[in-house]
Amino acid sequence: MKRNLSIKYALLLLTGMTILTAAAQRAYTLEECLQLSLENNVRIKNARNDMQISEQERKEAFTKYFPSISAGGAGFVANKGLLEMELAPMMQMSMAKDGIIAGVSAGVPLFAGGQIVNANKLSRVGVEASRLQYRQSENEVRLTTESYFWQIVMLKEKQRTLTVVETQLDTLYKDAEASVEAGIATRNDLLQVQLKRNEVQSQRIQIENALNLSRMALSQYIGAESDSLDVAFVLTDSLPLSPERLFVDPRSALAETNEYRLLCQNVKATRLQKKMAIGKHLPTVAIGGAYAYDNITDHDHPFWIGFATVSVPLSDWWGGAHSIRKHKLQVMNAENTLNDNSEQLIIRMQQTWNDMNDAYKQVVIAHSSIEQAEENLRLNTDYYLAGTCTMNDWLDAQSLYQQSRDKYIESYAGFEIKKREYLQATGR
Repeated sequence: MKRNLSIKYALLLLTGMTILTAAAQRAYTLEECLQLSLENNVRIKNARNDMQISEQERKEAFTKYFPSISAGGAGFVANKGLLEMELAPMMQMSMAKDGIIAGVSAGVPLFAGGQIVNANKLSRVGVEASRLQYRQSENEVRLTTESYFWQIVMLKEKQRTLTVVETQLDTLYKDAEASVEAGIATRNDLLQVQLKRNEVQSQRIQIENALNLSRMALSQYIGAESDSLDVAFVLTDSLPLSPERLFVDPRSALAETNEYRLLCQNVKATRLQKKMAIGKHLPTVAIGGAYAYDNITDHDHPFWIGFATVSVPLSDWWGGAHSIRKHKLQVMNAENTLNDNSEQLIIRMQQTWNDMNDAYKQVVIAHSSIEQAEENLRLNTDYYLAGTCTMNDWLDAQSLYQQSRDKYIESYAGFEIKKREYLQATGR
């Protein structure tokens, strides 16, 4: 029991030292990391720009409701009049040797086969799709940020475990050294402890290198300074909350997922594209007016013109029937994809639910293994000091203790990531 308490006291001491060390750095909580990543990550910036692009396309489509206005003009100079008449022998009249022609016209379509209306509806669908894609990008950035965050937490906890192990080995080395001097142990015991210490030092080097790289990756991802980044989280002995409270029925959650909504928007878009294809082969009606001016006859000549046009694409129906049929098939494909992917999304929800529950069970098992490994280490320590077990037995017990703690933090981090995946899979 004393050995058990000493291990826990050492962990508490290391926790305090970790907090003091982190005070010199900028320690970010998980929520702060998520907030920074949603502000600074390149993927989010590009997704935000894509939303603005869709919004500009919607505004551009709306301008098609307004009249189209154009203005033009021309001037000319000729070496002789464009119009020449012989009024009598030896008497000719020449006109339009030079002049100016200018005008302004405006026209507005009264009916264009629904192309303008459907184009505006399609642009609104594009805006909604880009918004959903932005939310998808947010989810992916959140998941990646959490993965980096828990990777750092896991490596820091492994560092803490190594420090406890090093303290244990130092104490054992002194005990073994005293036993060798007293003649009740061999120098082989000292050699085994020293080899184990070397192994732990090698593990520390590997973990420190991995930790530095993980910090750099997280800082780059969230847009923070790499030389001042740390995570504000210390693992405790308490288990995380049970995932049972997070369960939702997959079919009821389907409509809340970004993936399902995007599939619905795709069906809307293909239906509107079919209507636009039909509209291209319907008559179009437009009205307009123009104001023109010329001085070709050496007199100012302003005038107004009103007009109406009707255009019927007769020959276009030859190929248009095939185009319309093509779009009908595309609508069928979009509807089939919606139905099929909806079932896959439901399966995915169930799979992520199973994965999250399995991960939680691993955390519970790993947590109980720590207590068992601590007791096993305490007993073997007492047995070794009493001379009833070998150094190999003690080192095996110490390795099991280290493995149990490493397994716990790995399971804990894995559970947190699986929880995020389940929440995102169910539209949360």
